[in-house]
Amino acid sequence: MTMLSISCATQSPRVTSGAIKHSKLTYVDSCKYGKNVAQSLGRWDVDHSLVFGEIVKNVLKGSYNNRRIRVLAASTFPIIQTVDKLATYLFRTEKGGHVKVIITRLKDGKYGVNIEVSSLQLNGNDDVLIMNWGIFRSDSSSLIPLQSSYSRLFETIFVKNSVELEFDASLAPFYVSFLLEYSLNGEKIEIKSHRNTKFCFPVGIKSGRPAPLGISYSADGSINFALFSRTAKSVILCLFDDDSKEQPALEIDLDPYINRSGDIWHASLDSAMNFASYGYRCRVDSQGKSNVSSVLLDPYAKVIEENFLGKICREPSFDWSGDVSPKFPMEKLIVYRLNVNDFTRDASSNLTNDIGGTFLGVNEKLHHFKDLGVNATLLEPVVPFDKKLGPYYPSHFFSPHNSFGPPNSMKEMVKRLHANGIEVFLEVVFTHTCAESSLSKIDKPTYYIDKNALNCAHPVVQQLILDSLRHWVIEYHIDGFSFINASSMLRGLDGENLSRPPLIEAITFDPILSKVKLIADSFDPIHKSIKDFNFPHWKRWAEMNTKFCCDVRNFLKGESLVSNLATRLCGSGDIFLNGRGPAFAFNYVARNHGFSLVDTVSFSNVNELSWNCGEEGPTKNKTVLETRLKQIRNFVFILYISLGVPVWNMGDECGQSSGGKGSLNRKPFNWKALQTGFANQMIQFISFLKALKVRRNDLLQSREFLKVENIEWYGPDLSPPNWEDPSSKFLAMSLRVDRVDQDDENELTGDMFAAFNGGDGPVTVMLPPPCVGFVWARLVDTSLPYPEFFSANGETFLEKIPGSLSYEMGAHSCVLLEARRLDC
Repeated sequence: MTMLSISCATQSPRVTSGAIKHSKLTYVDSCKYGKNVAQSLGRWDVDHSLVFGEIVKNVLKGSYNNRRIRVLAASTFPIIQTVDKLATYLFRTEKGGHVKVIITRLKDGKYGVNIEVSSLQLNGNDDVLIMNWGIFRSDSSSLIPLQSSYSRLFETIFVKNSVELEFDASLAPFYVSFLLEYSLNGEKIEIKSHRNTKFCFPVGIKSGRPAPLGISYSADGSINFALFSRTAKSVILCLFDDDSKEQPALEIDLDPYINRSGDIWHASLDSAMNFASYGYRCRVDSQGKSNVSSVLLDPYAKVIEENFLGKICREPSFDWSGDVSPKFPMEKLIVYRLNVNDFTRDASSNLTNDIGGTFLGVNEKLHHFKDLGVNATLLEPVVPFDKKLGPYYPSHFFSPHNSFGPPNSMKEMVKRLHANGIEVFLEVVFTHTCAESSLSKIDKPTYYIDKNALNCAHPVVQQLILDSLRHWVIEYHIDGFSFINASSMLRGLDGENLSRPPLIEAITFDPILSKVKLIADSFDPIHKSIKDFNFPHWKRWAEMNTKFCCDVRNFLKGESLVSNLATRLCGSGDIFLNGRGPAFAFNYVARNHGFSLVDTVSFSNVNELSWNCGEEGPTKNKTVLETRLKQIRNFVFILYISLGVPVWNMGDECGQSSGGKGSLNRKPFNWKALQTGFANQMIQFISFLKALKVRRNDLLQSREFLKVENIEWYGPDLSPPNWEDPSSKFLAMSLRVDRVDQDDENELTGDMFAAFNGGDGPVTVMLPPPCVGFVWARLVDTSLPYPEFFSANGETFLEKIPGSLSYEMGAHSCVLLEARRLDC
């Protein structure tokens, strides 16, 4: 560790009482940091002439010319002209008296220190009380070197129970540590504090305040540092003047009696000291200093330097003028999930290295979001994380990962997406951290339940989570959050599931967080699994609809009851009926942690509920390839035709594959793949379905569940479906317009009819008769070749025989018809 050197020092006593006292000045050999290795080189007695009202300066032999320390005896007239009182400390001595220390800022910028002793009963031969003191960089075990390898200890006599000291501001920050001494029968008696330790107080280091946690700036320009740690026996604030240095320029031991309030350690420094970054060392056991941890990142650091320590700076300013969040109603959302780094880091993105894989790279591909018709992006975790394990193992919660670009570049991304009608959601992980998170070394018993599992039931952890979420909303204008492994946030202190978990309730009713979109996700990154849970939603929380993915996959491979598909199509009432609605269902058919959409139809896997359509993996079999293409169209069609919020996964639009290995072999987005015929027809189909969903928002974007009279279910011959027959692989539904609310018949929209064939053979489907004056027009048939398989105009079907209108569906296909006026 490096210490700030002091070129020279001298002692100039002043007394105005007229009395003459004898003072001793002690020179001591240099002390190495962390070791109390002091060897006396000798002692000189120096007589000082003390004249009332006048200062007599003696030039001592061996003294230094640059005088940066002065010792002043107290007088009845104030000698030190103060500007500002900085701090007051009160100590009890082991003999019952009190020692009061007052630190002030002087007019010339120096520090003044007044030490007063009161109510101290001495049994000595005289009333001479001596202060044996020194200045230290960190604590009483580390002396400041004054010049070259030399240091000083001082003995100063109290006058009228008081001593005044004066220090150059350039010495700060430092500590003054002292003992009181008096003589008894020729023997020196030391007086310590009531803790049986030396008296110690900081100069240039104020005690600080316990709130807010992290760093904050006071009105006087000082910087406050605050860290929570209940278990730490000692905390050292480490300050770096250069981000490239591995060792701090200065380390400050925080005194638990001065720099601690409850379980929060704090200190305040003058901002003029110009340190670049900071961290902490924490000793959480009762052992010696050899067990002090490495320098740790402040959990509340808002900006992180390259050395992975907190940057000492104010939150970077950003011009948010003109920024307005789209704030779409939930039912209007169409979401695109992406990984910031993987989205543009591939060379095929044609972006420069400084932009590819960053927030600004996302901005450069804004046109892709518009091509797909999405109006919200869901970003995988953007905070610092374990590079080996991936973004779902965070190490910090308040700052974006440096590799994605500086904080303001994320703000630029959010502002531009907002300007183009796109909301920004973040995936967040608050149930666990990576093993190397600083939280585990700062206070593991408080923050963790077991290993790296966070204790979300603990109030301190809950406060950390709430502060983090508010920070993202206030500083980055984030529109919503998806909480990964949300079920683990429901547990109590003993691991039991709570019906009203305080953390979820606090987020729900927080005055800031209650205004953004909240989504619970049951994905558990640690066990790579999905958990079932009943989420206490307070009619505010949406959920990632895992059941939608499972039931749709099972139906399309012919292994599900048609009743399960019906439940998903009309908004998953089994999950969202109690106080919510279909708008709270975030539906998906593929996501980032498992098989991509292409892999779902190319590899058979029991855990993934996938089917290879006849052959495993890559193939040239035309029949298999045609079936896979139809299945992909079916997945996309069901995703958009169902009530709820469609969530599209990055790369599925251009057929990216992990080779059946899931997230273990996920590749960055290949922008050249968008030039393929598959990607071209997929993007056109997705854009068409988005436009259809918006145009028919009366039936496909409802916030409420459809009325019973607005939906009817059929088998192939218009009879009721075989709900509980496992062999039944066909389902049809008719979505009827609520004509009660439509006064103008000229504006009357038509009903819709959708049919789903999960079997491997064709089906002849009887169509229900449309309303008078309307005919059926085909909008989608996934079994047809491109580009005929979808059409905004539609091909109309007239009854050849009254009451016997039918439609021939191919195997593994879906059909959508819309009733249109005959004169249209």
